[in-house]
Amino acid sequence: MRYLLRKLAFYVAALWAALTLNFLIPRLMPGNPVDLMLSKLATKGPVTPTTRNAIQALLGTDTSSSLWDQYWTYLHQLVKGDLGTSIAYFPAPVSQVIGQTLPWTVGLIGLATVISFAVGILLGRAAGWRRGSWVDSLIPVTTMLQSVPYFWLALLLLFLLGSTWPVFPLTGGYDVYSVTPGWSLPFVQSVLYHGALPALTIVISSIGGWMLGMRNMMVSTLSEDFVVTAEAKGLTPRRIRSRYVARNAILPSVSGFAISLGFVVAGSIVTEAVFTYPGIGSALLLAVNNNDYALMQAVFLIITLAVLGANLLVDLLYGVIDPRTRARS
Repeated sequence: MRYLLRKLAFYVAALWAALTLNFLIPRLMPGNPVDLMLSKLATKGPVTPTTRNAIQALLGTDTSSSLWDQYWTYLHQLVKGDLGTSIAYFPAPVSQVIGQTLPWTVGLIGLATVISFAVGILLGRAAGWRRGSWVDSLIPVTTMLQSVPYFWLALLLLFLLGSTWPVFPLTGGYDVYSVTPGWSLPFVQSVLYHGALPALTIVISSIGGWMLGMRNMMVSTLSEDFVVTAEAKGLTPRRIRSRYVARNAILPSVSGFAISLGFVVAGSIVTEAVFTYPGIGSALLLAVNNNDYALMQAVFLIITLAVLGANLLVDLLYGVIDPRTRARS
């Protein structure tokens, strides 16, 4: 219990610091979202000072109040679950924009990250256990693919599998002309079909790191004294590989996996920009271009919560997998 309380106290402090930075950073950016909104309204008629004051109050950028008052208002609205109104999608509330875009990103980037981790760990375990085998010879190829810039690999696959050999669609999250969004088989099939190429790109570009890390840790763990003792006791190779070698070798990869899951939202920007995918990365890019403070803060908040939550779960999981970490904490 003391170990758990220390961890929770640390993450609560980290969350407060992240929320404070989340409030300050957008306000340090050049430009004024109120002026941007007024310029849009001015195309339809004159804008009065009363309208400007109303928009400032709506967007939480009222210059008549101090930065400290704005900060407390921001925290109070977060506690109530009020994320504000989006400028880029005006007059839609930010919570509605997040609710419409986040499932697309989590479904694509999150699932592709889990698949690449699982496949990379299994291949790395096999490569480390049987050094010099055909699985081990795949590592130079996978690491080369990981070193290739992601956007270049994505454009190359788009050219090959989307244009030259049109196996997959080039853009979009589903076929907007033939299916209606909903929990129907045609819509799910369309979503899977449109997400296959972006997911394939993510898996190809990230599987090498998981595979190489697991392989090297397997080789290092095989030389440990407890493995030699297990072999001397006559345990089966399968049990030694699974219960002794792989269980200890996977610990560093679990930490890296937590960070990857935390940055699923942040890492979606390039993917969704290249494939024109309707996720939260595209919404964040539009928010930055429009100085949409509320939407930017909401996306950064989701990234913060995802990173902190994933790391907290891994810290607790570490204590289950390796009890020695609880003793040292």
